[in-house]
Amino acid sequence: MGSDQALTLGIILAILSVPACLSALSDDRWPRGASVMALVAGLSVAYAMVSTPEAYRMTDVPEIVIAVLASLVK
Repeated sequence: MGSDQALTLGIILAILSVPACLSALSDDRWPRGASVMALVAGLSVAYAMVSTPEAYRMTDVPEIVIAVLASLVK
């Protein structure tokens, strides 16, 4: 897995972990799944940051995500 794919996976998992956490907390449950998802998201983003030779800039992130999603569709 390349660093661009890891960054995209981490961003998607981080976005999906927020509603999962809110749903678990509203049902008075401990958010185990959401916590694991957030942990995997953080590790994935950290892997992407460490494994790339040049640093990611915030302006590059939307282009990277679109390129990865386009490569999956293609």
